[in-house]
Amino acid sequence: MKKQFAVIGLGRFGSSICNELMNLGMEVLAMDKSEERVNEFATIATQAVIADTVDESVLIKLGLRNFDHVIVAIGEDIQSSILTTLMLKEIGVKHVTAKAQNDYHEKVLRKIGADHVVHPERDMGKRMAHYIVSNNVLEYIELSDEYSIVEIRVNQHLVGQSLLSLNIRAEYGLNIVAIKRGEEIIVSPDPADPLQLDDVLIVIGADADINRFETKVLD
Repeated sequence: MKKQFAVIGLGRFGSSICNELMNLGMEVLAMDKSEERVNEFATIATQAVIADTVDESVLIKLGLRNFDHVIVAIGEDIQSSILTTLMLKEIGVKHVTAKAQNDYHEKVLRKIGADHVVHPERDMGKRMAHYIVSNNVLEYIELSDEYSIVEIRVNQHLVGQSLLSLNIRAEYGLNIVAIKRGEEIIVSPDPADPLQLDDVLIVIGADADINRFETKVLD
């Protein structure tokens, strides 16, 4: 059975989520106060409606309490974002993800019950900074304020060395959970296996330790 998602706010962030959910074969209700934005998704989403989501009766009428997941992707209007999130939780929506504009906005969203809060601009900024600092960083995924998963390409400096000889866990406090080698993904890799050029290390650990590893080993 397909999961049902509702996306409230069809700016760049909400639009991107809608498109990707549809590509994944999910059922998506797209919502916005702007008729123009809603019309853009009339033939893309499962259903697209013009709605003011600070009106609790609208949320109830649309049956949002029965959806598996509601994403509040409202942009600049922080008040509408907070009120919408609050009412979604009050009517019994099981899982609400909300977009935050800043740290204060995030604190309020968490206090009123948001299950997950995202900072798309901040997170993209962090990823971008890592790409700029090191050409070897391919992906950067924040797990919390202090921990991340990062994909790091093996360069000439690391070729021929093994995880054992690098002693990454002891030296940097990082765990290598897998290695991508071409099309193959090696889970729990042999620590004595020599690294090859363009292997991709999938690393998990504290941001400070990842930064030390990037700076001292890769540059």
